[in-house]
Amino acid sequence: MKVEQIYTGCLAEASYYIESDGEAVIIDPLREVAPYLERAIESKAQIKYILETHFHADFVSGHVDLAKKTGATIVYGPTATADFEMKTATDGEILELGKAKIKVIHTPGHTMESTCYLLIDEEGNETALFSGDTLFIGDVGRPDLAVKTTLSREDLASHLFDSLRNKVMPLNDAITVYPAHGAGSACGKNMSKETFDSLGNQKATNYALRADMTKEEFITELLEGMLPAPQYFPKNAVMNKSAENKTYDSIISEGTKALSLADFDAQVKEGALVLDVRHQRDFIQGFIPNAWFIGIDGGFAPWVGNLISDINQKIVLICPEGREEEVVKRLARVGYDNTVGYLDGSFSTWKNADRAIDTMMQEDAEEFTANYAKGINVLDVRKPGEFSAEHVEEAQHCPLDYVLNNIDAIDTDKTYHVHCAGGYRSVIFISILKSKGYHKLIDVAGGYGALRRTNVPKTDFVCPTTVKEN
Repeated sequence: MKVEQIYTGCLAEASYYIESDGEAVIIDPLREVAPYLERAIESKAQIKYILETHFHADFVSGHVDLAKKTGATIVYGPTATADFEMKTATDGEILELGKAKIKVIHTPGHTMESTCYLLIDEEGNETALFSGDTLFIGDVGRPDLAVKTTLSREDLASHLFDSLRNKVMPLNDAITVYPAHGAGSACGKNMSKETFDSLGNQKATNYALRADMTKEEFITELLEGMLPAPQYFPKNAVMNKSAENKTYDSIISEGTKALSLADFDAQVKEGALVLDVRHQRDFIQGFIPNAWFIGIDGGFAPWVGNLISDINQKIVLICPEGREEEVVKRLARVGYDNTVGYLDGSFSTWKNADRAIDTMMQEDAEEFTANYAKGINVLDVRKPGEFSAEHVEEAQHCPLDYVLNNIDAIDTDKTYHVHCAGGYRSVIFISILKSKGYHKLIDVAGGYGALRRTNVPKTDFVCPTTVKEN
């Protein structure tokens, strides 16, 4: 028997390839299905089932495409309905996989159809639990992502408590827990960087699995500090129920067209967003006016989903040469399927045509320190928990996550010195504001990491584990 975790760091997402006696299942596949097909071909195995733990909100699954290419059966848990052909499994149902078995365990709470899959090996031993977003390493799934439900997040949290206590915790301590996400995912708030663990260790260390925990305590602790879900989450969940999405192959074909400068101009004139994905140091030195920066080498896809409100927005790219397909793929993973091409020759083509170029003002930590002593406006664009833990005294907090909602709090007549933790998010922030007409913005190179090493006055550090975000 083979069990392989396929982890995608930019989404902090784990899918799984399981194989026994020439038959395979894929659990929670990403949009691009080639890696799963290649693994099956290498092993001369037939993909029999595509098991989905729930309707995902943080990425678009490749389940429909994979089923068309393999003939495999898509399986969801009880209560699930969708526009495509699928099997709605029953609680406790056994799925045969070669000489192994997989038991369906309905665990509502994260969403009502949420389901775990228990792997029973060829010898009949319960060996692994594929827990989806029901149970993470160090955390459990957030209970506010169910689409089109009258249930409150408190109602869903109550269901999750019962699922964990009645369905998961009674299982053998030796079972390995394989979740759908690790640290960095917005599907939970306290996930470990580890991507699997024994169930016994989770019972001992995961706050949500305390043996003496009441339901009321569970609900309170789970909801405390839980930030609003990214705006693209419900849109991805809807896409995952549909059979009408563009195919991954067509998205790649359309999105990787090399555009001449004239064709690029035409797309922008028709409303396409210019998305520059180069490294922030290159962007700072020169970029197309009104372009948005979201660098491919940072937390790219989640920030696209957080900040580009229209999931159907047409996009044209400024890319590092040779990485165009990678960018289109990562956009497609979160449902941004309307990339219409990239500027051939990247930013050099624009520059060599003597087109207008914008730049970004920047200062290092020492320059910031000297300016701070004279009195300046400081904008901290980190997340609420980061800001609450420690920040520059007198800094104004404007998280990048909500920049477009809070833009009125920024005065176009004032000069702001903008920082995040390391320098990636602040450049995103400034690029978006510059596209909206805010130009008196100075990036602090190295962010708070660099400022921490200066004598700029800062608030007393508060351990993030004790910070209550609001």
